[in-house]
Parts: sequence; structure tokens; C-alpha cells
Amino acid sequence: MSILENQILTPEPVQGTPVASGELDDLLALMARLRADCPWDKKQSNHSLIPYAIEEAYELGEAVQSDDDEDIKGELGDVLLQVVFHCQMYAEQGRFDMSDVITTLQEKLIRRHPHVFEAEILKDEAAVKIRWDEIKAEEQQERAARGKPQRRLDNTKAGSALMQAQDVQKQASKLGFDWEGVSGAFDKLDEEIAELKAEILDEPKDAAKYNISKVNIRDIEKELGDCMFALVNVARKLNLDAETATLTCVHKFKSRFGYIEDQLAAAGKRLEDSDIHEMDTLWEAAKQHERD
Repeated sequence: MSILENQILTPEPVQGTPVASGELDDLLALMARLRADCPWDKKQSNHSLIPYAIEEAYELGEAVQSDDDEDIKGELGDVLLQVVFHCQMYAEQGRFDMSDVITTLQEKLIRRHPHVFEAEILKDEAAVKIRWDEIKAEEQQERAARGKPQRRLDNTKAGSALMQAQDVQKQASKLGFDWEGVSGAFDKLDEEIAELKAEILDEPKDAAKYNISKVNIRDIEKELGDCMFALVNVARKLNLDAETATLTCVHKFKSRFGYIEDQLAAAGKRLEDSDIHEMDTLWEAAKQHERD
């Protein structure tokens, strides 16, 4: 029997003031109550929650890096909230419930680990990965048989835009759609940057003048996306991870800006009391501080 043929159970909202019991059923009942009585929760849809799910996954990653138990518990709870929230709404729509989601996960884990639950023997981690990919390919064939055909790039990894860009380029490269070296990627990056500049320029003959108000912002967005995609391709050709490189830059920027804030505070000043010239001087000092 398909899980969708099972009875869909919509949790009964908890009555009165709930207590934190640590039980999944109580959490589901609490979520049902929030959907019934909280104005913000009632307004949400499965699509409106997508940005929150992505944000919570990143925050969990940061918490794990911090190795702080309280932060990790909090962020794991926030990720679990997204699962519970989505399940509640799908149950309200009569499509499936939390039990169906758990069953689907259990079936997948059992199916993808024949070396654990069956007689199949895989000697090392690499063999496990190969078998995992084979099973996923079989699952995709089953999806195609159900009327959901898969194109060759449909199976790229989910994640941030940078992660998806790098993976879709990697998959295309395996199919022969790629430059041999990094020079072609650099040429493409130069081409895309030139197209972005041309889209923004106020007067085509004067590369120093920009007037955003006179151009189509959607066209600029497309050209900017092309530049980002091309730069990711450069990273891939250099065997670098674009996501990690960008996160490193973000952390570096935060660290240097924190240095500026600390130095101003030591002088009895706030960021709002400073100007770009003073902050730029402190920025250079922060760079020297890193080198030292």
C-alpha cells in the first residue's frame, strides 16, 4: 500500500497552556494549536516557509562549528520546527502527515543500506558511496516510470546558489560540456562582466558613468547572475569550492569590521560617529593586524 493511501492524521491542537515534554506527539499538538490560534502561523504556506528552512539549515551549520551545546540544541530544534510546520500544513491539505514522512525516511534508509540490513558486503566507504549512487539511480528510474522523467542535470545537489552552480557545472563537465583549462573560464568571466557593465552604463562611451535608474533592473539581475555563475566556474576549474571561498570572505569581512568597531570603542567613539575615511584607515590596520 502506498503511504498516501494511509489515513491522514491531523493532530488535535493542545488545550490550555502546554508543557515542554520532549514527546513528538506533544510537539505536533503544539504546532496544530499555533496554526489555529497564532495570526502569523495561520498566514504561512509551504512556499512561504522555504526561505526559513534554508536559513535554519545554515544556522545549524554555524552552531555545529561553534560546538556550543545550547546553540546546537536550539538550532536543531529550529530545523525540526520546519519539518513539523510543513507536515502540519500538508496534513491540513489531506496529502500526508508526519507518520508518512517518517515511514518514507525509514524505507529510504533501509533501501539504501543493503550492506547493513542484507547479505551484501561492501568493503570500504568508497564502495558504499558507489552503491548508494546506484540505488539512487534505480530510484530515479522508478520516478520516471511514474511519469516524472529525469533530465541529466535534474539530479544536481540542492543548496545555496553557489553550491548549485558549482554542481551543475561539474555534472555538465562530465557530459563533455566544458573548457579544457581555466583560461576559457576566465575569458567567459571577462565577457560576462563586460555585458554587465554595458547594461548599467549611462552612456556607452563613458565607462565611468552609471545610472541604475535608467536601466531595466531585471536585465541587470540576469547579467549579474551570469557573472556570478562564470566566477563559480573559475573556482571549479581551480579545484576550489565557491561556497567555502565566499564564506571565508564573509568571515574575514566580519572580523575586520569587528576590529574597526573595537578600535573606535577604545577611542570612546561609535561607528555612527565615524566616517568612511577613518573606517578605511582602520580597515587597513585590521589587515595589518591579521598579517602580524
